[in-house]
Amino acid sequence: MESAPQQTGHPRRWAILAVLVVSLLVVVLDNTVLNVAMRTLADPVHGLGATQSQLEWAINSYTLVFAGLLFSFGVLGDRWGRKRFLMLGLLAFAASSLLSAYAQTPGQLIAARAFMGVGGAAIMPVTLSIISNVFEPRERGKAIGIWAGAVGLAVAIGPLLGGFLLEHYWWGSVFLINVPIIVVGLIAVAVLVPESRDPRPGRIDFAGVLLSVLGLVALVYGIVDGGEHGFARVSVWAAIVGGLAVLAAFVWWEARTTHPSLDVRLFRNARFSASIAAIGLIFFAAMGSFFFVGFYLQLVRGYSPMETGALLVPFALGQLVFSPLSSTMVKRFGVRATAAAGLLVAGATFAILATLQTDTPIWVVGVNFFLMGAGMANVMPPATNTIMASLPREKAGVGSAVSNTVRQVSVAFGIAVLGSVVAGIYRDKIAPTTAGLPQAAREVANESIAGAYGVAERMGPAGKALTAAADAAFVQAMHWAALGSAAVALLSVLVVLRWMPSKAQAAAAAPAQPGPAAGRESTQHEAELAHVG
Repeated sequence: MESAPQQTGHPRRWAILAVLVVSLLVVVLDNTVLNVAMRTLADPVHGLGATQSQLEWAINSYTLVFAGLLFSFGVLGDRWGRKRFLMLGLLAFAASSLLSAYAQTPGQLIAARAFMGVGGAAIMPVTLSIISNVFEPRERGKAIGIWAGAVGLAVAIGPLLGGFLLEHYWWGSVFLINVPIIVVGLIAVAVLVPESRDPRPGRIDFAGVLLSVLGLVALVYGIVDGGEHGFARVSVWAAIVGGLAVLAAFVWWEARTTHPSLDVRLFRNARFSASIAAIGLIFFAAMGSFFFVGFYLQLVRGYSPMETGALLVPFALGQLVFSPLSSTMVKRFGVRATAAAGLLVAGATFAILATLQTDTPIWVVGVNFFLMGAGMANVMPPATNTIMASLPREKAGVGSAVSNTVRQVSVAFGIAVLGSVVAGIYRDKIAPTTAGLPQAAREVANESIAGAYGVAERMGPAGKALTAAADAAFVQAMHWAALGSAAVALLSVLVVLRWMPSKAQAAAAAPAQPGPAAGRESTQHEAELAHVG
């Protein structure tokens, strides 16, 4: 008689998962809070007087550093110990939060946020790596679903907490709030999380890290600069073409080096590539949309930071309700059907954003956010689980780094590209109204809707016409960006339907194909699941 399958998961795995969720909350909470703070940071009196491009860089300086370092930090965590790296990342995140809170200029905030990306890059990959090492395959999908659902929790807490802090304290408090969470996280990590590492760690790819960061920064700089000042200038295209050339050199190097930070051979696996593409495309569409929706709610509709945070809660509720259920949906309908349905729902919500007007009933916005969260909740967990299943567990840092790197790069490009769409169309639409203003005031009003509101305040009653024109111009620009998001979501649906396996295909392949990298070492990986260093 066969014995029951041996339980190889770590005995404290669910408590460990709770600790990892707290660590993840720190990273996600900070970025969701920042979405609500954009309007305040643009205010020259109550904030830093940041322009739209500076606000974009306040986000992208973090995401680009984060993305560039994830390649190597995943390897370093596997080499030096994931628990140790998690604690170092939390400490760096706390220090950069303090620097961000007390920044005196937009440039200082951008620099502090870049340093914050270093801490985030140390935290994010090791959380998913530890999950893969302490949970056995039968429970890993559920654990990853809960881990992804924590993003929804942070999205719910962040805007509400940020709105409360902005209405009662100065803007820097939205960064200081990270510190007590980190203190709790550090204590819990020290007590509960076991140390684990790769018994055969790889070498650090310094050239790859340098090429990836330089290429990404140059490309995003060109896109943002083009959106702010127009794409007719040679310098804009020099940055874009130069960035693409450096990224091409990065891919060339990674395909030939013996210790790549990003193993491009992984992308030969269709399931792996389709899952990565689904995550990247949906985050490109969603986070680019969130950037301009914050301005729509606070400026066009006149809601306070706290009210804006409350309006984002339905998105979080959709995540919280449907993320833990995603593994059940995959078992019943398969990865392809679940992910495609989620992408279709999310794409429809982006299309609805393109119909919003200055007087649209606010319940429409709330319901749309809920459906957006529900759709995305059925994409991330199954796609992430497919990615992690493609690699052996002691190489979990590699899969985690690829997944999170693509997500962060997609956020940066989504904000840069869709932000440039909004900036360019807004500038064209507002130009006739601002033509009669003095040059200095005209340049500020043409730059962004926040700038137009600032100029209108100094004009007194005569400024009402300018704010009305700015609202109309911004809403039109938002519509085009939202349609762009919908088109990207539709593209991701086509990718999933073409390359992700159906339920029948996955079932047929499962017995003979435990994963491209797992194969002959699967038994060893089961034994190392609860490895303690």
